[in-house]
Amino acid sequence: MPATSPYAARLAEIPVERREVEVLGSTTAYWVYGEAAEDAPTIVAVHGFRGEHHGLEPVVAYLPGIRIISPDLPGFGETPPIPDREHDLGLYTGWLCEFARAVAPGAVILGHSFGSIVAAAAVASGLETPRLILINPIGAPALEGPKGVLTRIAVLYYVLGARLPERWGTALLRHPLTVRVMSMAMAKTRDPALRRFIHDQHDTYFSRFADRDVLHDAFVTSASHDVRAFAGVIDVPTLLIAAQRDDITPIEAERRLAMMFPRAELVEIAEVGHLIHYEAPAEAAGAIRRFLRLPVVRGR
Repeated sequence: MPATSPYAARLAEIPVERREVEVLGSTTAYWVYGEAAEDAPTIVAVHGFRGEHHGLEPVVAYLPGIRIISPDLPGFGETPPIPDREHDLGLYTGWLCEFARAVAPGAVILGHSFGSIVAAAAVASGLETPRLILINPIGAPALEGPKGVLTRIAVLYYVLGARLPERWGTALLRHPLTVRVMSMAMAKTRDPALRRFIHDQHDTYFSRFADRDVLHDAFVTSASHDVRAFAGVIDVPTLLIAAQRDDITPIEAERRLAMMFPRAELVEIAEVGHLIHYEAPAEAAGAIRRFLRLPVVRGR
């Protein structure tokens, strides 16, 4: 039985519509949440590695009055891979630039985790946006993080998944036990109901990748790049929302990352890790509203 979302009531008050658009010769599925209030911007939100648009819904739930467009990345969720292309950073960057220009030119760009790399790379390459928002930004090489040993194990896991016979490799990559181990490693909350929800989200959506080749490409991309490479040339106001217990990028690295941007502010959230979007969406949304100079919605 699916776990109950603690954010379901808020999210139910926000209208949502599924749409499709042709990007790079393939169909991108995306969801439009809410209607923008007067003078409120539109946000294009890019999810993280192995995720899909559902992952950012808890943050969306705390952003009524803002129109949020949330696509599934190519090869994940309901968006198929781009035909005959390696799914590297160049592919994802070009895809986001074309997608944003097609559905919401001039929108605020938001990226979470792997999405922070894609969003930063796109803005650095010329995607026009008035502001950039990065949640749990990847601000240092994954192998240098506090859980570098676990990251190396993850590298071996994805390599093995790519090299085994296809049936066995795909089964390994989608195995419920490995998904649960990832989920348990990232969740920091001690609230049992929230932990059940987080694990249910990962159980439901973490294996909705198109095939193992796309997943391997995306993993190599996520492990080979970080936001530091693009920070210095991004001249729009940028908000970094970082977690003080993030095992992927330690908070000290996030503080250094913030200094690399010409115009950035850093909001730190205590007692959470790499799942700000699940464990502290109200705090993240509050930071976003302040950054966009909009009234803050109170309550959890």
